[in-house]
Amino acid sequence: MDKAHQTRRFNRRTVLKGVGAAAVLGPAAGALFSSCSIGGNGNGGGGTGAPASANDIAKERGLTPEDVAAALKTYVPSGRHDEYLMFTSGGHSGQLLVIGIPSMRLLRVIGVFAPEPWQGWGYSDASRKVLEEGGFQGKTLTVGDTHHPALSETNAQYDGQFVFINEKIHGRVAVIDLRDFETKQIVKNPLTLSNHACFVTPNTEYVVEGCQYATPLGGAYAPLEEFEEKYRGAITFWKFNRERGRIVPDESFAVELPPYFQDLGDAGRGVSDGWVFLNSLNTEMATGGIQEGKPPLEIGASQREMDYLSVVNWKKAEEVARAGKVELINGFPVITIKTAVEEGILFQVPEPKSPHGVDVSPDGAYIVVSGKLDPHVTVYSMKKIEEQIAKGNYETDSFGIPVLDFAGCMEAQVELGLGPLHTQFDDKGYAYTSLFIDSAVARWTLGGEGKSDGWKFVDKIPVHYNVGHIAAVQGDTIQPGGKFLVALNKWSVDRFAPVGPLLPQNLQLIDISGETMQLLYDMPIGIGEPHYAQIIPVSLLQPWEVYPETGWEPGIQAVDAQAAQLGNEGVERNGSQVTVRMTALRSHFTPDIVRVKQGDTVTWHITNVENAHDATHGFVLPGVNVSLSLEPGEANSFTFTAEHPGVYPFYCTEFCAALHVEMMGYLIVEPS
Repeated sequence: MDKAHQTRRFNRRTVLKGVGAAAVLGPAAGALFSSCSIGGNGNGGGGTGAPASANDIAKERGLTPEDVAAALKTYVPSGRHDEYLMFTSGGHSGQLLVIGIPSMRLLRVIGVFAPEPWQGWGYSDASRKVLEEGGFQGKTLTVGDTHHPALSETNAQYDGQFVFINEKIHGRVAVIDLRDFETKQIVKNPLTLSNHACFVTPNTEYVVEGCQYATPLGGAYAPLEEFEEKYRGAITFWKFNRERGRIVPDESFAVELPPYFQDLGDAGRGVSDGWVFLNSLNTEMATGGIQEGKPPLEIGASQREMDYLSVVNWKKAEEVARAGKVELINGFPVITIKTAVEEGILFQVPEPKSPHGVDVSPDGAYIVVSGKLDPHVTVYSMKKIEEQIAKGNYETDSFGIPVLDFAGCMEAQVELGLGPLHTQFDDKGYAYTSLFIDSAVARWTLGGEGKSDGWKFVDKIPVHYNVGHIAAVQGDTIQPGGKFLVALNKWSVDRFAPVGPLLPQNLQLIDISGETMQLLYDMPIGIGEPHYAQIIPVSLLQPWEVYPETGWEPGIQAVDAQAAQLGNEGVERNGSQVTVRMTALRSHFTPDIVRVKQGDTVTWHITNVENAHDATHGFVLPGVNVSLSLEPGEANSFTFTAEHPGVYPFYCTEFCAALHVEMMGYLIVEPS
């Protein structure tokens, strides 16, 4: 940042602090404003003074000093960029949201598991193919429940190259390339239905997917009466090829788990590198059955005081999988529980009942678990876990899995409040845990060697309401950024103007940089339930402004050999197969009249030959259910059968130029 810019910003902050103070001072505010300099022409302040109207505005709107301070911390002037981007799951929408911080402006909805017409996701041949490849039982799925985004990492820090996200309903994982923020791949887990955890190992060697609800692996049938014998869970390690930007199923594997319900997980880093941790609940193996006189599942699944944290040595598991010590289930390699135990891959540690979050501290030395029905967070020491394993100090559960001694692995318990769920970390040695029942976020100190004030509750801040996950800047990495935290609240109740019985979710931005936390901003999300998020500095991202070459097909991240280019536009016929090559350039399509015959199969290639930043064109055609977004340089294709004779106008859906409305043409389907 240049010196002049820094000076301007300093003076602006100085002035705006005065605005907050003025709101308190009332009549004295005018004097305060007039004494401040903004280093140039003011806005009603007499040339060098602060805007005299600012205090009037604050008074008129009934803003408190805290309101004004919060506004100043989140306001990003027109034309300036946010410092951070937050990647947030879109829940039932099946999409991934991109939100600027601190402004909390929604910048992008990335189409992932459900079609998204604006960006043409799910309407081109290439994006339809991605959705088809993530299908189930021969069906292309167009609904999804996205839960946990995971940014790619290098040396346990976000590298800004990819983001992955899981989909809970069907057990799927998607890959999004952050050069163009578009989905490139969806893989369906061949073993399980439903997943919950999704995270990466420290160098993104694997994208790790944790199954949630136990089923017979591979989609087989077994009656519920055989739950303990034939139902299982699994943790899947999807191998990621960074150069190709794709998950490689042929190099992936899974580790079989008992039929407990697996919940959240995290990868070790630093001293715990090589291990992953996955919560489980319902170790009672309850299956419900209210109509059969059995207790509801939530009652049956909450009988024991302790459930189990699965501790998995993924590097050892990788060796075992490569050595072929697996069973193939539905064609997918699985390390069985028996092999995992024999090879020292799988251990369990008791954890307070009904756990949710498991989060590894930045240095990797500690694993924090939150039990929803326990007011504490429980902190385990990786050093102590390894000591217990080395000593062989364990019993086994009914599946023969070593269960380590709880007290021998535990480092501390910190009482925080009701319903602890999920923990994040900052750059000052604090941890933050969401409290679902309390509707609050608690701050507490990390401990360890040389820290006399560690493992202590500090304070908490109310949020609105029923907070689930929280996300702090780089809060899942070896080097958290601190500064901001976002509470992803399930209920909003009275926070926004009424819009009917279905209310938006509420994301609340919190300043965690000071001695006390301050609530800054409420952001309604009205398209689904954002479950989890990760926050990355914008400086770590290097997205394209236009595609590298004209005719670029995003699905393969290369020029499509079939792409239309300037000079090769036209309509070619080969029997009943018709190929259209069309270019889009402000403000016309070439060709703009396409004639085919009823019954023809038409493959239509369109290229946006613009190379100007933001010169996007859209394309829609009646009756074909197609909507394309063509960013500068992008090529896209779609195929259909011309079933009905008629005249069909197509047009550009982006207001791209003054003569945008004239950017149209006709498809003429002649009767056969």
